[in-house]
This record gives sequence, C-alpha cells and structure tokens, in this order.
Amino acid sequence: MLGGSRDTPVEEIELVASGIRELDELLNGGYVRGRTYLIQGVSGTGKSLLGQHFLQAGLDADETVVYIHGEESRHDILINAAQLGVDIQDAEFLDIGPGTDFFAEDKSYNLVEATEVESERFTKDIKQVIEDVDPSRILIDPITQLQYVEQDQYQYRKRLQSLIRFLRDRQVTTVATRTLNKESSSLATHDDFESLSDGVINLFLDDHERRIGVPKHRGLGQVDGTHGLEIRSQGIEVYPQVIPKHDNRTFDPELIPTGHDTLNDLLGGGLERGTVSFISGPTGIGKSTTGAQILSGIVEHGGTALGYLFEESIEQFVHRSETLGLPISEMQAQGSLQLTETEPLVRSAEEFGQHVLKQADEHAPDAIFIDGLSGYKVSLQGDDQRLVRRLHGLTRVLKNMGIAVIVTDESDRLTGIPEATSTNTSYIADNIVFLSYVEVDGKLDRAIGVIKKRLGDFDNRFHRFSIVSGEGLVIEGPFDNVQGIMQGTSTSRIQGGYNQTTDQP
Repeated sequence: MLGGSRDTPVEEIELVASGIRELDELLNGGYVRGRTYLIQGVSGTGKSLLGQHFLQAGLDADETVVYIHGEESRHDILINAAQLGVDIQDAEFLDIGPGTDFFAEDKSYNLVEATEVESERFTKDIKQVIEDVDPSRILIDPITQLQYVEQDQYQYRKRLQSLIRFLRDRQVTTVATRTLNKESSSLATHDDFESLSDGVINLFLDDHERRIGVPKHRGLGQVDGTHGLEIRSQGIEVYPQVIPKHDNRTFDPELIPTGHDTLNDLLGGGLERGTVSFISGPTGIGKSTTGAQILSGIVEHGGTALGYLFEESIEQFVHRSETLGLPISEMQAQGSLQLTETEPLVRSAEEFGQHVLKQADEHAPDAIFIDGLSGYKVSLQGDDQRLVRRLHGLTRVLKNMGIAVIVTDESDRLTGIPEATSTNTSYIADNIVFLSYVEVDGKLDRAIGVIKKRLGDFDNRFHRFSIVSGEGLVIEGPFDNVQGIMQGTSTSRIQGGYNQTTDQP
C-alpha cells in the first residue's frame, strides 16, 4: 500500500526551546515537538550539559521530563549540573547503566543470553517510565548504552526505529548523546541513530577551542557553518557567526571629520559612514596614535565611538594618548567614548562579534576602533583565515548600520609597501591609510599617505609626519622631492635628475 490519503492533515510544527536561545537561532527556532535529536562529539565537549539545558527548559515551563542515563549516577549528575547553574532535581531519572551487582555477582549465562536479557529489560524499563510519567521531554545520555546490549547492528537499528516511533507517537521530544572517539572526531562516520535522527548537533574541541555546528535539521533547516561555544559558570554559551543581511539597507556616504585638518585633507574631507578604514604600517610607527587621534576628533565634533584594544591595556592606551594631548579620560567620563580591553584566548571571534554588535545597538556609535588586527588574531581563538572571515562578516554588519570602522594593521616590513594589509585583508578595507619609515639624505623620516579610497577624491601624495608630545599627530608637507617610498627605495630630485638616497632590502 502506498502513502497515506491526500486528505490526511499535514502535521503542524510546534517549536520546543533547547534551553539556549542562541542554539535556537541556529536551529531556525528550536527543536520540533515530538522529534528526535542527536548531540555528538568527543569526550569533554559538553554533550551532557547541552542535554541538561534542554531538560531544565522543560522544567522551567512546568513540563515533565525524564533523564535516562547510563554512565553517571543521579547523585553525580545533579552535583555536576548544579556546579554550572543547571537545576534538574525535579526530573524523573532512569538509570540503565550496570549497577554494582554486575561487578560483584557471578553471572553464569552466556553472551547471547545476556544481551537478550538486558535488551528486553531496557525496553521494558524505558517503556514503563514513559507510560507512568508521560514526559514531554527525554534525554538519553548516552544512546550508545542501548547499542551495547544488542546482538548486532541489525537488532540495534530495529530497536532504535521502534523506540523513535514509540516516542514520536506520544509527541515526546527526545535528545540523545553520543561520544565519538578521536579517530572518528572528524564526524566523517555515521551510525544508525544519526541517520534516524531528525536533527544532529556536532560539538568540537580543538586546541582548547570549543565550537558547535548543526549539519542537519529536518523540516526547519539550520544556520550552516560552525559557531563559538563556551562552558562558563552558568553553563553553555553559544555565539553564532555574525552574518550580514542585505535587506532594508540604505547607504549614506556622509563624511565624518577626523578633527584633524591635514588628515581630513588627505582623506578628501574625512571618513564616510558605513566604510572600513585600515591604518597600516610597521611596529612603532604610530598606528594606534593615528587611530586615537581620529577617535578624539570624532568625539570633539559631537560624535560617539567605541574602541576595542587587543595589544595594550586601557590604562596604557589612555596614558599614552593623553601624553600626546588627546583628552581620552574626559571623553570616557562623558560616555562619548567606550573602551574595551580583550583578554587573550578567552573569547572566540563569534563571541567578540556578538559583544561588539550588542554594544553598537546600545550606544549607536558613529565610529568603532579595533586596535589592532595582529592582536585580534592572537587574542581570539581560531585559525587566521577563519578569524579574518569573521572580521569581514562583523565589519559588513557594522557598515550596514552606518558605522565607520577603523582597524589598525601591522606590516612586517619597516620600509616600503609590499602589501597594503596583512594576511590578504585589503578586500575588507574601503580606505587604507599607510604609515612608513623613509630614509632621506641619511635621516629617518615618517611618511603617511592614503593608498586606497573607494569613495571620493583624496590626496595621493605621501606626507612627512611626526608624533609630538602635547600635540599628537603632526602632519607636515608632502615629499615632493622624493620618489620610491612605496618600493622602499627613495630617490631625491637633484638638478633635473634623480639621486638615490637609500636602498632598503
């Protein structure tokens, strides 16, 4: 007989909270009532805890929940969960693990008989607790406890299919956990429960970096890719990728003056709203000072700004800026400038991005300053390429909000411009201000120039500049008599010709 009648009503989807709002976002709304989900990952990734959040959400909604466990005792589960702020004391517990009698007693039956006995006992116990308690949510932790007592994979799959149908008929939302060994941690392998599940959540642990991904969610779909995950004092925290949206976007290229007349002239009047500007150059050249100068100028003209420091403390940044005559402390006291210092390796790029967006929503700044890109890549968890992709996503969202983003980036050469930015990030930038050292007539000067500006005109010459105590950034006249600054080989004009003054490798 073929499928059901065309008159059979289509089941309406009812969403069930996972217990973590951000995970619900990845699931496009949450779990679906009456369906079965698998959480898998290597040991220590937080599988049980994620399932416990699911049970607590049910208890908070006055639902009845069941915790079927096989590796830890109820006592240990409750203690460990409470340490992370999860309270599931009111859950109904069913222990399907071996008790102490398994070790103490002498079992005389053979292996085949043992699996038959244990399998039937498990089935009977699970069916009994579901019928007695009538739960709306169940956590099976781990599902592999059932596999251990089946004679073979065929019997295991039949048992799983029967269990899933039984739970679905009763509209019980089920979450099960599975521990992967290190050899299968790539998640390239599949078992029967994974294929039978309506949704799969993968947890990763690599070089102490935790991540989460949802590769499968029947009916609703999911947010693809991997996302940040942390286990903190109040349990699991999930940080989705910052993904730009292009609907309802308006572009307003209004100029924001930097508060520095000469720098404004170089930039053709200032920085446009909704653009990303890179300040690039070698170490010690004055990138952070130039960024601080721009922030100060924006605030002095009535704007507001947020700053994120990756390479120095707030105290050091404020002290250095005020030595140069920039009133950063006063701006902080007024609330027009908010500075945040990022501790190394305590956040993922996703967590940082979500934090920035939250502050941007709260303060509606005109500009955001990220100082600097090298520290960003060192301080946050993850490989360079993923970090750069996350920065690209974050800056696109900020641009859509009409915020001017300023990023400092370090060049690995003292002179010349082999690349406009490090690690191929120039595609992110709408504007690039480059700072460089240049030797002219045996004297080491500093040069500043705009080498990219997508909108409007700009001064395409390099100018001398210096960092002066009490004055800050001082930009002098252009290097009209010097050629080759970008190549690292400067020459000066002499009597209608050129004279090479230095040749930097």
